[in-house]
Amino acid sequence: MSVWIVVYASLQAITDEIVFGILKMQSASRLTETVRFFLFEAPKVLLLLLLIVFVIGIVRTYFSAERTRRILGGKKSFVGNILAAMLGIVTPFCSCSAVPLFIGFVETGVPLGVTFSFLISAPMINEIALVLLFGLFGWKRALLYVSTGLLIAIISGVIIGRLRMEKHVEDWVYKIRATNAAQFEETLTFSDRIERGIRSVDEIVGKVWPFVLAGIAVGAWIHGYVPENFMAGLMGKSAWWSVPAAVVIGVPLYSNAAGVIPIVHALLEKGASLGTVLAFMMSVIGLSFPETIILRKVLKMRLILVFVGVVAVGIIIVGYVFNMMY
Repeated sequence: MSVWIVVYASLQAITDEIVFGILKMQSASRLTETVRFFLFEAPKVLLLLLLIVFVIGIVRTYFSAERTRRILGGKKSFVGNILAAMLGIVTPFCSCSAVPLFIGFVETGVPLGVTFSFLISAPMINEIALVLLFGLFGWKRALLYVSTGLLIAIISGVIIGRLRMEKHVEDWVYKIRATNAAQFEETLTFSDRIERGIRSVDEIVGKVWPFVLAGIAVGAWIHGYVPENFMAGLMGKSAWWSVPAAVVIGVPLYSNAAGVIPIVHALLEKGASLGTVLAFMMSVIGLSFPETIILRKVLKMRLILVFVGVVAVGIIIVGYVFNMMY
């Protein structure tokens, strides 16, 4: 841990030594700013990822899918929506697990709206996005991201629950019966949990680091070469259409938090408004196109469209609100 702290604290000095001492680059050029941005942000983001993924990997061992279903089972609307959205932050979730999680919730009697609060919160409030926002922008914007994500997940789940759309779940889902094997839970020692944390680092960071570097490379190019006036005009507060346009562009994109956050960083530096960038980020992370396709196995098209529409409208509203506030 002490080595991590020393390296992290020395990144700026190391970057300047590489750029100005070893590479002998000129301080006022766009290329220098681009290279300096990349060389500083890449190790910074990767170091943050290593730490937070390890910690979250340990935390997640206390929240298995079975335990989550038991916690949410029998919970009524609103209270259940709040609890489900909060559990979504720390519970293992990815696009490939959307269907088994959904089926498990239905089997346990979790209301449809509560289930959707979980399904929205889990990918949207991503631990990778959280740590990157904290590292790049500080705790205030990281807290802003968590609070708005929770709000969208809770309200969207409540709305979907009130619409009474249970008939738009595929019939075969209700015919499945839970087995005793599904009730099995591992008993882990603290050493086991540490091992799971290390395994999470290997699995998650090992998969996302190319996206991290790609996102930082794009962000570095924006930082060095895109004029501020151009980005302010395209994604600034004065462009009223920028928020819905950001969501429309973001929904079909497939990226993870590790790839999109460095781009968000560069956009904000170049004058893009906070609400517009937040809307873009949430639409990319929270409305994953692969997840939507996978959920089609258990949901009929009308419910899929309602799910995407409600969440998209919520994101647009959040974007406009924060453009007015900041």
